[in-house]
Amino acid sequence: MHPAKSVILFTLSSGAGYGLVIVAALADWLGLMADRPVVTAVTLGLALALIGLGLASSTFHLGHPERAWRALTQWRSSWLSREGVAALWSFLPILAWGAVRILVPEAPPGLEHALATLAAASALVTLYCTGMIYASLDAVPMWATRWTPAAYLLLGPAAGAVLFNAIAHAFGFHAELIGSIASIALLLALAVKLGYWRRAERMKPAATTESATGLTHTPTGEPARVSLLESPHSEPNYLMREMGFQIARKHAGRLRRIAIVWSFIFPMLAIWLGAYATGFPLSALLAVSIVTAAVGLTAERYLFFAEARHLQSLYYGQNSA
Repeated sequence: MHPAKSVILFTLSSGAGYGLVIVAALADWLGLMADRPVVTAVTLGLALALIGLGLASSTFHLGHPERAWRALTQWRSSWLSREGVAALWSFLPILAWGAVRILVPEAPPGLEHALATLAAASALVTLYCTGMIYASLDAVPMWATRWTPAAYLLLGPAAGAVLFNAIAHAFGFHAELIGSIASIALLLALAVKLGYWRRAERMKPAATTESATGLTHTPTGEPARVSLLESPHSEPNYLMREMGFQIARKHAGRLRRIAIVWSFIFPMLAIWLGAYATGFPLSALLAVSIVTAAVGLTAERYLFFAEARHLQSLYYGQNSA
């Protein structure tokens, strides 16, 4: 599949935003998030900015962005529509939670925790819907697995945990448990992503040119070999560009290593070292954790699309998908 820049930005930015909401809600429950209004404003403001950027970028890939609102009407049958509805709904509990923390500091803890829980639940539902957009596509066998929504549910909070760890250091309320939460989130996300790739390496082709045409055996009963005699089109078309994108195996392997090291290993090392640093070294380590995570997750998102093969590609000459 063609890894469109707008879709990569959408999944990366909105995932980090929702992940930040989830981790902040957990920190609020555990009493780890400072009660200062500026902390709430920066944390939730950044989360909403990332979510808004992601939602806006998701429309860039549409032929008619002005019609994007119509997708919200098909929530009964479409995971894309459900994701849009959940994304818009999530703004309400997030804003309500932030308003209570900033404007009503004397509010009962139960109300604040209830709103934090609702905000986190809304974020999780949205991430799940985003993952199911791809997991529900049986025509893309690599995506049609439970590993896909699981990866979305964990990669978002992992990115959010890295951001929240930096915010905690910046505003002076960092605790060892915050660093531990970030490390655990990164390790869980890494485990799921490795499981996703392991399953992809072991899976057999869902279809071949022979099975798609029904010409699986010769008249003598031997396995048949079917190949494309002539391309169905004289020039590349939209389907060939979008569905037939291929990435060389050596490049995919290199990008996987980049994704593993930069998305998970470097941020964890920076977070661990940051617990013992102060001043400029601490600031540098926090910047490293954020930048490396962003670079690594961008590579991971690129691979997610580039490695996937649509069954339609069999029509354009691929032997299996």
